[in-house]
Amino acid sequence: MRDDDMPEDDEDEAPRRSLFRRLIRYGVIAIIVIVLLPYLLLPLYRPSFVHPVSVPMMARLFTGYDRQWVPFDEIAPVLVQSVMMSEDGQFCNHDGIDWGEYKAVVEDALAGKAVRGASTIPMQTVKNLYLWNSRSYLRKALELPLAISADIVWPKKRIMEIYLNIAQWGPETFGIEAAAREQFGVSASDLTARQAALLAVSLPDPVGRQAAAPSRHMLNLAARVERLAGRSGAYITCLYD
Repeated sequence: MRDDDMPEDDEDEAPRRSLFRRLIRYGVIAIIVIVLLPYLLLPLYRPSFVHPVSVPMMARLFTGYDRQWVPFDEIAPVLVQSVMMSEDGQFCNHDGIDWGEYKAVVEDALAGKAVRGASTIPMQTVKNLYLWNSRSYLRKALELPLAISADIVWPKKRIMEIYLNIAQWGPETFGIEAAAREQFGVSASDLTARQAALLAVSLPDPVGRQAAAPSRHMLNLAARVERLAGRSGAYITCLYD
């Protein structure tokens, strides 16, 4: 059969198939770039003069948010201790993931028990920087290797510095400096032990929990965190000599 005898439907179908293949190819490339981009950004975020912003902050780019970057050494040690003992007590000892805690969570889930959180500070940091907040197996699958990579590329002190400067402490409040000033009218360097503990326990629910107006439940949690922070010397060796 000559080319000019081919049915018109076949002639029309060939360009459509070619366009479909190109769209699939571009889609795959886009997915690969999106997955790899956070790993490429990790080294760029290592220098202390770089002040990264989180995904929740970028979502408020046009509506505005309050964030004032503060160097790690200008944050009250008691705040660092309180956040660490509240959020990730093994921060100095793990490689980005607390595998023992993760194992316990999986075992509880398999046993039908209530599942508690097992996110470490590196995991929360990479989630805030690169991913999204809603729970999903996809997000967790992306989060785990990113947390390990961040722990390799960034010193522990840099991880904590970034986390404390991008963590959300209110509907439009990010970073410990803005949070300390909003809640207690002081800088992050001047927080007391009780103020630090209240800010630490407000992290899991930054919209519902207000450190300056704590509920009875928050006060109980803060009292426990304050006690733990006071005995945290052996746990913070990676941050303070």
